Amino acid sequence: MKLIIYITIILSLCNIRKSYSLTNTVIIKELSIEEHLEQLDIEIENTRLHYQKIHTSIAIELSKANKSIKESTIIDQKLYWLLEKDRLKEERELLALNELSDISKIRYIKGLQIIKILYEKTLALDHHFASVSTFREINKIANPNNYPEFKNIKEVIGTKADKKKGFDLTNILGNNIYASVAHSFISLFNSDSTSKLEKEESLEDVECILDFTLRMHNDLNTIYFETVFLQKSNESIMTELQQLFVDFTKPIKYKTPLEQCRNNDDWDSVREHLDTYLTALNVALADDSKRYKAHKMQINLEFPIDRLLQFITQYNAFIDQGAKFYEKFGIMLDSYENEKQCASKIPIEYKKLKESIVVAIDK
Repeated sequence: MKLIIYITIILSLCNIRKSYSLTNTVIIKELSIEEHLEQLDIEIENTRLHYQKIHTSIAIELSKANKSIKESTIIDQKLYWLLEKDRLKEERELLALNELSDISKIRYIKGLQIIKILYEKTLALDHHFASVSTFREINKIANPNNYPEFKNIKEVIGTKADKKKGFDLTNILGNNIYASVAHSFISLFNSDSTSKLEKEESLEDVECILDFTLRMHNDLNTIYFETVFLQKSNESIMTELQQLFVDFTKPIKYKTPLEQCRNNDDWDSVREHLDTYLTALNVALADDSKRYKAHKMQINLEFPIDRLLQFITQYNAFIDQGAKFYEKFGIMLDSYENEKQCASKIPIEYKKLKESIVVAIDK
């Protein structure tokens, strides 16, 4: 959570230079968000020093020009320093515009890199939520009717049942764990054809299975349905992120969807579109008659960055919610009191589920 907040703060800073680009796609693939932010910290400091030196130099020259204008007694000298003063003011104004341009460039590039990382993380969560062990296996281990030992007892009871006294459950109630367990036990203990020893042996075969499923059934179902909810939320985040990429790349006229860009490793093309846009921006900055156009181009880069900040807030809330859900899941799964006594009977899927919860929290 701190990391995402840190991203928001960093992207909001203004004194950033233009040294980053998308020309090295290998670096983009390998660097983590933390490493990007470490680089960004360095660039912030370098940028401040870079522009501070230039601004200081211009300020010194302006001071000299103002002093020379006052002290000059010859018209040609005074005219020279007046023109020099205007030139320095123009240089200072252009420097400020270049600084704003550098800010837009670096924030845009860094935002694009963070979108890419967040998309990979969202995909990883989606794969986790969609895994078989997370969903189907929960239903399997939560119901004793899915265990061979319990099925065998039901079959034995069925063959030995007194057809005159006994009855069969409907398909609906037969799949209900509470009705099925109650019916099986009533039939077992009321069976005159089953000895006491056979009843005790049958009970020993399924006592851990029944204890585990009856105790954990509600918790496992809660995990199932809340994980489905998280999966749906993650899908919404994915959709939002894909739309954000559309908005983000619209100014540079890159029209390939995020999923297709990622699958085709088309980041070089994104870079080419950005380079073309930045070249046009630099040309506009250098031309007094195109300053308004340059201003609009800078705004067009800034708008999707603001959208990214809004998305990060949404993403942060989802991650925080998911972490709390999964911490609760971990507590639920650790709450089974007879895990040691019934270790040999508890399905391996239960242990895998516990492990996947830890992995999901890390993701």
